[in-house]
Amino acid sequence: MIDCDRSDQIFLVPKPLEEMQAPSYSPNPPDWENLKGGKSLGGLIFGWHQFLKIALAMVASLFLGGWIGGGSVAQAAPSTHFTKGNLAAIDGSVSELEEDSDPETSFITRAVERSEEAVVQVNVSRNLGGNIPDIFRPFAGGPMGASPGRVLQGLGSGFVINSDGLILTNAHVVSQADRVTVTLQDGRILEGEVLGADPVTDVAVIQVQAENLPVVTVGNSDKVRQGQWAIAIGNPLGLQETVTVGVISGTERSSMAIGVPDKQVGFLQTDAAINPGNSGGPLLNSKGEVIGVNTAIIGGAQGLGFAIPINTAEAIAEQLIAEGKVEHPYIGVQMVALNPTIAQQINQSPNTNIRVEQEEGILVLDVARGAPAAKAGLRSGDVIQAINGQPIHEAPEIQRIINEAGVGGKVEMNVARGDRTVALTVKPETLPNQHSS
Repeated sequence: MIDCDRSDQIFLVPKPLEEMQAPSYSPNPPDWENLKGGKSLGGLIFGWHQFLKIALAMVASLFLGGWIGGGSVAQAAPSTHFTKGNLAAIDGSVSELEEDSDPETSFITRAVERSEEAVVQVNVSRNLGGNIPDIFRPFAGGPMGASPGRVLQGLGSGFVINSDGLILTNAHVVSQADRVTVTLQDGRILEGEVLGADPVTDVAVIQVQAENLPVVTVGNSDKVRQGQWAIAIGNPLGLQETVTVGVISGTERSSMAIGVPDKQVGFLQTDAAINPGNSGGPLLNSKGEVIGVNTAIIGGAQGLGFAIPINTAEAIAEQLIAEGKVEHPYIGVQMVALNPTIAQQINQSPNTNIRVEQEEGILVLDVARGAPAAKAGLRSGDVIQAINGQPIHEAPEIQRIINEAGVGGKVEMNVARGDRTVALTVKPETLPNQHSS
């Protein structure tokens, strides 16, 4: 249950339709891309070749019109007005000038236009089978004190990844739902079937019966860099087609770092506004390509939103579509990357018996009883220095290698134990207690 009084609460739930707030507005940034290309910005700046053609046409009109036509300069002047007809006569086409003639158009507008038709609203309901306690009534379609209801309702976002009706969203959006419907941009409301939901990565796939749906363009989240533009589209608080803009604040944020240790995702962090109801919607780059799936915020903080990298979401979605479930390999350890400061803190801590001599590598804090790591002989206090012959410096590297090895694979580890090095072979097993929705 969500503890709304906690300032560090991670919200992973869709917002009910009833709790809506007025939107806020912010100006679009200047169209720097068009400035670089020498195109029109607010009708003030033209490419040099356009200016040269117009200037030549003015000279020709002034002199040739006066000499050949026998008229005066004053008679020739009207033919130099910058009308569409005259520009078309000079250049043969005005499409290039007209393309960016609107001063309010920006790369953000074009990015949104590229993807917005494929963004959907996911509506969910759950039959509680009896009277709803007062605390839940606002979520069930009525205010506090209203007559008892039986259906809990909520909403989230999603986006079309296949023109035949496959939609990507968050697992927590559709979790335990008895009925799922999808509202398309054209107003159609279609029944949805959850093909699979993976709570470990918070990814789900919905199927609707439709053809020739608009689809998003998928980018490459491995190329995302800190500081680049980030554009979120979704239905926060039930406000459809809301667009917010920010930057990528960080990459590879661990699940432990943001307070959701049960997830296995290296999240993208953004300061683009994400609110309940945005869950499952796309996070775009400046080209309008999807780079992430909006999924979480930290309550009581501003500008701390998190998205699942699209490469991760795509890989999980493929397994859900094919098998309806995902098998996650695990070895059963808690780890922390060492540096001089962390090593000193551990050695001085009265709450642990672990003492380390190394200042780099991955320290094993705990090993689950009966887990693959325990079976291989890994111990609390060991420092993992290399895996499969490659030096290891960050904990997410280990999770990536384990995922690549898969269930039943082999992971060769070199660990420092006291003053000696020990070689171990760990065989990942299926993560227990995976409760797919």
